[in-house]
Amino acid sequence: MADRFTTITVVHCWSAPRSRSTALLYSFESRGNSTIALDEPLYRRWLRQAKVQVSRPYGEPFLKGEAPPDDVDEAWRWEREKQCFNERIHYAVKGLMDEKDGGHRHVLLIRDPIAVLGSWMGKSGSVHGNNPHPDEVGIVQLLDVYSKILGASMNATTSNSEVVVIDSDDLAAQPRRSLHELCDALGIEYRESMLRWEAGTHKCDGPWSKWWYHDVWRSLGWDEDTEDTNSTGINHPRTARYRTVPPALLPALRMSMPSYTFLQTLTNTHQQRAITTPPSGKLYEDPRNQHVLVYVGTPGTSSGRGRGRIIPRDMAVISPFDSSVQGGDATWEGIRVYNGRIFHLDHHLNRLYRSAKALGFENMHTRSEIIDAIFRVLAANGMRDGAHMRLTITRGEKCTSSMNPLFNVYGTTLIILPEWKPTEGATTYDNTKGISLITAGVCRRSPPSTLDNKIHHNNMIQNILPKIQANHAGVADAIMLDLEGFVAETNATNLFLVRCDCPVLVTPSADHCLPGITRDTVLILAKELGIETEVRRVSLSEFYCADEVFTTGTMGELTPVTCIDGRVIGAKGNKTRGVVTQQLQEAYKE
Repeated sequence: MADRFTTITVVHCWSAPRSRSTALLYSFESRGNSTIALDEPLYRRWLRQAKVQVSRPYGEPFLKGEAPPDDVDEAWRWEREKQCFNERIHYAVKGLMDEKDGGHRHVLLIRDPIAVLGSWMGKSGSVHGNNPHPDEVGIVQLLDVYSKILGASMNATTSNSEVVVIDSDDLAAQPRRSLHELCDALGIEYRESMLRWEAGTHKCDGPWSKWWYHDVWRSLGWDEDTEDTNSTGINHPRTARYRTVPPALLPALRMSMPSYTFLQTLTNTHQQRAITTPPSGKLYEDPRNQHVLVYVGTPGTSSGRGRGRIIPRDMAVISPFDSSVQGGDATWEGIRVYNGRIFHLDHHLNRLYRSAKALGFENMHTRSEIIDAIFRVLAANGMRDGAHMRLTITRGEKCTSSMNPLFNVYGTTLIILPEWKPTEGATTYDNTKGISLITAGVCRRSPPSTLDNKIHHNNMIQNILPKIQANHAGVADAIMLDLEGFVAETNATNLFLVRCDCPVLVTPSADHCLPGITRDTVLILAKELGIETEVRRVSLSEFYCADEVFTTGTMGELTPVTCIDGRVIGAKGNKTRGVVTQQLQEAYKE
């Protein structure tokens, strides 16, 4: 048997019911004489060996067939030198991997559990006796299949042991692309004939087909042209159905969704979901950030540990009923980690709690819960240096959609997003060459009578609009003025100017901006260095005429500004970092 296996490409396609597996089977049958398509070749064996009573209308005649139930080799009914595609539902996986499948290729065909379960009470329900048990639905079992295949592949000598995961809805939406990618992953040639097949019954159909396959029998293939109103393709809008998920199936849905969510992250569609390219030219400036672990959770009990979880970033979610989603109702802090220490943690937490108190948050995480969560997630990621955290506290999840805080009944939600992030990178600036700024014209920084900017809130539209303007102008950031035309800050940082004739270091008063922790640190450092400081209202023209200008912020630290609204900063006009700026940068790093 060993020689026989080495000359044949065998593809095992595992799926739950109602996942368009028959359509995919027909695609491979349509490849022509070089391919044999088999419809669940081990199903008979599973029915005979099932320890629980399984009711099937086709069960008795099927089990009386000629094939010996324990002869696995009989199931592989292929011809020498031909490719074989086996459609297999999730049944009978135990022992099979080690027996026959170690060197074969495996495909998991998954589908959104809502779509699977929504169709269950129709054809599936009538054939299966309306049995909503998760084992019968099979989505959870696909994860077990994946685990067993993965375990077997660890001992495999072949290099073709990777499991290919494809989402049925992606296949229906973009059949040509999906089939191309599937064939490429399997190392076989894609053929255009895989998009079409004949209507009616097929040679590869199993004896259960008359109970299941009527819809696909009416089709002529995958539909690439959704504008064709005469089409009967699998993906045509006229073939779409909108179904209700019965309450009886909700337990199965809750059990199935985590398995589907994980398997969906393994699909090409998920891994290639970015629509545009970020400024750095790559999704992850540091590759470690692709698999970073984050923290999400609610307050705990008297144990001092919150009811939160550390979870991979692509599996992390918050409820759509959370206040941050419902109304941007949250407060946040950006915190850096240097050489095994969290920089100014107490200052950041103090400001966080002041903002939460001003916003009237109740059932808040305790300080010890937040600190515990911070150290747990940093430890889980192995982060001791060169890291930045975005720490957010929302008012929490609501029991119904509303702006009213009285419906926040679950306590605050804590979100910690740690990343490997250099102080000079794609999301920050060049702290040696400096940056250019423009003055924002789209909005002004609001006074306390409108919205107090000393509350570090998540209503960021007033910051985002100037940033969009800066992006269109091709500069780093935008200077924001208050309602009277005085400089407040940039859309993301505080501002300083240096006058060398005095000399003096000047920063705008915090009447219309958030007084940053890095800003406060620079004022302290200046005093230690003997540099005179002033905190007052500053006009835009003073910044135009300054000898030096720089910004301050936790993420980017101190960044020189060499040009504002096209005006070069400094008497020399050579767009270089100033002496005082460099002196303060060096002191800050120490």
